[in-house]
Amino acid sequence: MHLVLGLGNPGGRYERTRHNAGFLVVDRLADRYLGRIEKKQAGALVDTVRIQDHDVVLAKPQSFMNLSGQVGASLRGWYKVADEDVVVIHDDVDLPFGDVRVKKGGGHGGHNGLRDLVAKIGPDFVRVRFGVGRPPAGWDTADYVLAPWSADEDARVPELVDLAAEAVERVVTEGPVRAMNTVNSVSRAPADSRNNRS
Repeated sequence: MHLVLGLGNPGGRYERTRHNAGFLVVDRLADRYLGRIEKKQAGALVDTVRIQDHDVVLAKPQSFMNLSGQVGASLRGWYKVADEDVVVIHDDVDLPFGDVRVKKGGGHGGHNGLRDLVAKIGPDFVRVRFGVGRPPAGWDTADYVLAPWSADEDARVPELVDLAAEAVERVVTEGPVRAMNTVNSVSRAPADSRNNRS
């Protein structure tokens, strides 16, 4: 059993913002596997789907980003999911827009959703990082991630959501190490933004 948490903020105000990349990817996975993310459980909208031979709980916490940890801990406990089988999809300003990466364990990097998850369930979960790039000069990071995609970004978002969904599928079916080797070997960010990646 895997638990796949897409991070975001509930409500129409945040629907098309960078911070809701995780929600978009979970919705795409639900579409692929005929799921319906409608059941309310432990402060999240959830459904269980089959990805190949694996049972996967898809979840979108509804408690706002900085309180994602208790939702994740409750669902992990209810479904008896091992830490390494928790997969969290989140926006990442440390990756240029267009990059999707898989990472196992680590800190929170200033991301409030990850900060709360690390505090509540520990650092050993797998992350699918959806690059949104650094804010332009003069922008506060919080304002940037809570702003809608630019027109140019919006045109590419469906493609990148597909890539992130495929990364989750690889984590579930192949394990995080093989998924990292495959997914992380390709950069899809524009060439002029790759030099800014940390």
